[in-house]
Amino acid sequence: MERTWRWFGKNDKITLAMLKQIGVEGIVTALHDVPLGEVWTREKIRDLKEYIESYGMRWSVVESLPVTETIKYGGPDRDEQIEIYKESLANLGKEGIHCVCYNFMPVLDWARTDLLHDNPNGSSNLYFNWAEFAYFDIYILQRKGAKEEWQAIANGNGGNVSKAIKGRDLMAEVEEYRKQMTPEKDHDLVDTIVIKTQGFVSGNFKEGDEKPVELFRQLLALYDGVTKEKLQENMKTWLEAIMPICDEYDINMCIHPDDPPFPILGLPRILNCDEDIKTFLEAVPNPHNGLTFCAGSLSAGGHNDITELAKKYHSRTHFVHLRSCHIFPNGDFTEASHLGGRADLVELAHIFEQEEQARIKEKGADSPTALLPMRVDHGMTMLGDEDRGYNAGYSFLGRMFALGQVQGIIAAVDKELGIKYHQPGFFD
Repeated sequence: MERTWRWFGKNDKITLAMLKQIGVEGIVTALHDVPLGEVWTREKIRDLKEYIESYGMRWSVVESLPVTETIKYGGPDRDEQIEIYKESLANLGKEGIHCVCYNFMPVLDWARTDLLHDNPNGSSNLYFNWAEFAYFDIYILQRKGAKEEWQAIANGNGGNVSKAIKGRDLMAEVEEYRKQMTPEKDHDLVDTIVIKTQGFVSGNFKEGDEKPVELFRQLLALYDGVTKEKLQENMKTWLEAIMPICDEYDINMCIHPDDPPFPILGLPRILNCDEDIKTFLEAVPNPHNGLTFCAGSLSAGGHNDITELAKKYHSRTHFVHLRSCHIFPNGDFTEASHLGGRADLVELAHIFEQEEQARIKEKGADSPTALLPMRVDHGMTMLGDEDRGYNAGYSFLGRMFALGQVQGIIAAVDKELGIKYHQPGFFD
């Protein structure tokens, strides 16, 4: 698989020169300076693409060309936003970019309650605590009906969430949190859930928002009455509208699974299990409509068998996130070592390396859609990463360590499969 890295543009503290030294072949990025819902021009796309290529790498994946909320919930300007999306997508195709990762998660792109949770080895990782998240929903967000919903979940009437926290007195834990929380701690939790995990990816929130909780409530209100089925219908409408562009320019669209893979905050979520993936792919069977196989997001749910999902959907996977989560006995989860957790990255490497070889045989090594890009996604915060102002989950040393682990896995798998392993930047 092509080794890629998520890079946040020319202002990223991690430079392309640094990435070239550690074996990165492809860059995963976006036009982060273009406001949400505006056209990506060919000029801006070309400028960034040429800048990446000047360092000997290629712009492998767009992550992401954001899908605006109005497209997701079916707002009055949905058709206008779809046309803007189609124009941006065509511009990417004209500039030779053929893979776009996106998500269809309402409001929240991903959710964690602790961005620097201590690991036994002294590093830290992203962490999700169900009781803290329920406290945020009930007492900070004060979402209507939230307490009753969480009580029903605690009583076993909440599907996979109830299974995740089975045997846990969740509501008692929430009340214990309430006793110890202060305005400062509340502010920190809002900063974690709403700002630091969203400000650099979704466009809905940004550092410095004066009333993020109020803005959060306004965004949630847009989805009043929007069911899972309605969200699936809206996604199908959007995908069918853009598929002709994808066919014309050979652009693979790859949806990111829900993170975490559960319904949260009363919002409909439509890609968190085998059944959801099957429904999604069958709704729009065009081969350009496919998956970002995020082993980390999927492994945060105990209901998912990651290896079986990879075996089932490798042919419709266009982009791979190789990471893993560890689920604690009480249902909380943390990002794991790339050699640990619930996702067997060695087995996944086997599956996806074989898939890539099949594509190369079918399309030819020079085909822009023959390669299967992979990134290690999140990594530990370690050895001073926490003091360098990196985006949450996107450390340098922690991700470099993970990339080294995964490069070793891929080299071993390649040898077993009889594939010549290539390490960029070195003599053979």
